Amino acid sequence: MASSVMLMKLVTGCILVLVCLMGSAFVSTKAQVTCGTVVSDLTPCISYVSYGGAVPTNCCNGVRTLYNAARSTADRQIVCKCLKQAVSGITYTRYQLGFAAGLPAKCGLNIPYQISPSTDCSRVQ
Repeated sequence: MASSVMLMKLVTGCILVLVCLMGSAFVSTKAQVTCGTVVSDLTPCISYVSYGGAVPTNCCNGVRTLYNAARSTADRQIVCKCLKQAVSGITYTRYQLGFAAGLPAKCGLNIPYQISPSTDCSRVQ
């Protein structure tokens, strides 16, 4: 079984599109999101992405907080890069990717993008 650090990296990576590709809904402003913010907001999602089940309320709160914080292209690209860095070298299952991909809908967010750890962060708007 993977350590909690590896699971946190998995969660943040799998959720990367959730945060990164929401771009078209926001107005450009100065970047304010940090990798620490990303990890802090998404840590409550580790158990759900790892094992499924009910999505914890604090996970959805973190997902929504990060969604609302990523206001600019720069913010979204920072989030994307942080998440990709966090999951580099982590092995995850298709089920875990599925749980992560379903988080937006489970948390009441509608994003028209597929969540994938293969996202090209430079193309995130």
